[in-house]
Order: sequence, then structure tokens, then C-alpha cells
Amino acid sequence: MAKRVSVDRWLFTVTVVLVFIGLVMVFSASAVMAKERFGSPYTFVLRQTAWAVAGLLAMFATMKVDYRRYKQPAVVFSILGITALLLVAVFFLDRSHNTHRWIRFGSWFSFQPSEVAKPALILFLAYFLETRTRLMDDWRSTLLPACVPTLVFLALIAKQPDLGTAIACAGITGAILYVAGMRLRYFGYAVAASVLPLYMLIFRVKWRYERILAFLDPYSDPQGRGFHIIQSMIAVGTGGVMGLGLMEGKQKLFYLPEPHTDFIFAVTAEELGLLGSLTLVVLFCVFLWRGARAAILTQDTFGRLIATGITSMVVLQALFNMSVVLGLLPTKGIPLPFISYGGTSLFVTLACVGVLLNITQQAE
Repeated sequence: MAKRVSVDRWLFTVTVVLVFIGLVMVFSASAVMAKERFGSPYTFVLRQTAWAVAGLLAMFATMKVDYRRYKQPAVVFSILGITALLLVAVFFLDRSHNTHRWIRFGSWFSFQPSEVAKPALILFLAYFLETRTRLMDDWRSTLLPACVPTLVFLALIAKQPDLGTAIACAGITGAILYVAGMRLRYFGYAVAASVLPLYMLIFRVKWRYERILAFLDPYSDPQGRGFHIIQSMIAVGTGGVMGLGLMEGKQKLFYLPEPHTDFIFAVTAEELGLLGSLTLVVLFCVFLWRGARAAILTQDTFGRLIATGITSMVVLQALFNMSVVLGLLPTKGIPLPFISYGGTSLFVTLACVGVLLNITQQAE
């Protein structure tokens, strides 16, 4: 097959459409709340627009850089080391919302290091495993060294606490290891080894345990632990097939918690209905299709693992977020890629998509 002379137009178009939909829905979900808090309904959407412009510029920049240039020890380990330092640094800063997730520069700029941990892990795993795909049964020289940075990052992120992002990082790592050739029995060992830590992190932490109880029976405490998921389900059910119309949703009016971030898909379902919700699902399915296609077509193992990591990063987070909104998973703070309000997530994701687009251009 001849080398492509342009990037994957499907992937590029889907990404831009998702960003546009995200800006529209952030404004719809946040306008009333922004007016109440800051005196202007445009506060959140203007901030998100600035991040979107910066992210699209980063996407165009990374799209023009040959992804093979990242395959250098100085690049890989510098990014890995800087990310680790940032994940440690957040614990020495003041808490925000009772967590150590953000590095803030005054009131105008904040940065979430855990978002950078995902592409840092993808880059390291692709670099480390590229020449070891035939040695995936060697747990001492291949699997253990590959998993150590992941385990360190998982521990630091879970300590913030941000168990949802930690689980997402674990899922991305698992996808890359599977494509690299790791046998299924090792996944079984990993699941068995994670049972006790997950038990301690979930069932021994009161507020997480209450989320499990709310997931199992939200109506047992409708004004307390079950409030979030009940309001989300009301929003989804109210939308029907066609939706109430853009800006016409009611649950975002101080009923639905975090309507512009974690539960923005519920606002979409209420205002755009089943058709609007399915449109988002189809767009993410197209992203999965084109990302997987890029991973399959490229003859370069490094590029294949990078494409797998970036595609799984976007799709797994979308799956988790939508599942939480629909009551299929316990509540956890994972944003909907391209759609949820959050500058760091949007910028990093778009920069990563640029790398993926460059892989589609180089694929043979």
C-alpha cells in the first residue's frame, strides 16, 4: 500500500465536530450557573473556547511532527520524569475541593497533572515494548519493568484521590500490553492482585462505599448518596427521543451536580434526546474505528502501540463517563473527552489526537 499523503479525514473531522459539540453543550450546561457565580453566562464557555483553540493549535503542531521523533530516550524519560514530579508536587499545594489534583496559578489558570500521566504512560510503554513483543512472557525483564511506572502513577493518582483516572490509566496500559502480545493469563494475575487494593480503596473509604450503595439502590437515600444518579436518570429520561431543545433543560438548574463536567452527557440527553445522545455515541464509535484502523495499518510497532494507547484513552473515558450517567457504573469523576468542561483534558487530548493523525499519515 502506498504511503498516505494526508491525514485521516474521518478522524480529523470527527475530532473537530466533537470539539464544536462540546463548546455548545458547555455553554448550554453552564450558562445559568456561570451567571449565578460570576455574573456572566459566558465565563465557562469562553475559558473552554480558549483551551479548545490552544488544543487545536497543538493538534495541528503534533500532526506535522513525525511521531518517530518521540522515540528517543531523552524525550521519553524526560516526559516520564517531569510527569512524576508534577504528580508529587500537587501534594505540597493547597487542597481544592478536598483533593490534590490541580496546580493553580492564581485564579485564572489551573493544570491537572494526572491528565498528562496518560500520554506519558502511552509514550513510555510504546518505547519500551517496541523491541520486546517477542519477550512478553518474560515477566522479569519485560512485564515488570513495563508496569512499574504505571503502578507508581496509579498510586500517586489514587492518593490525590482520583480513582477514576487511575482506573483509566490502568485500562490504557492493559490495552497496550494486550496489543503488544501479553498473554491473557497475566491479565488474570493482575486482576487477582488488584482485588485487595481495590477493596481497601472502595469499601474501606466511606464516600466511595456510599457511591457503591447508591449505584446498587439510589432510591434508598434519594436526598443523600443517591441524589446524583437519580437526577442524572431524570435528565436522561426527560429528553425522550427528540429532547427538550438546546438550552431548555431543567436538571442543570442546580439539580444535576457538575452539569458542565462529569454529567454533561445527561444534559445532552435531556436537551437533544435519544437522537443527540446516539449521535455522540456514533462519533466516538467512528473515532474507535479510525484509531483502530491506524493501529492495524501501520507497520511500525512503536506507531501501533501509540495509536492503540491514544485510541483507548479517548474511547475508554467516553465509555466510563456515559456508563456513569446512565447508571451502569458507580459515580466517578471521569470527563467525557472533547465534550466536558476542563482545559487540561481538552488540550492534552487534542495534542494526542494530532500524534494519532500523524500516524495515519505515515501508515503504509
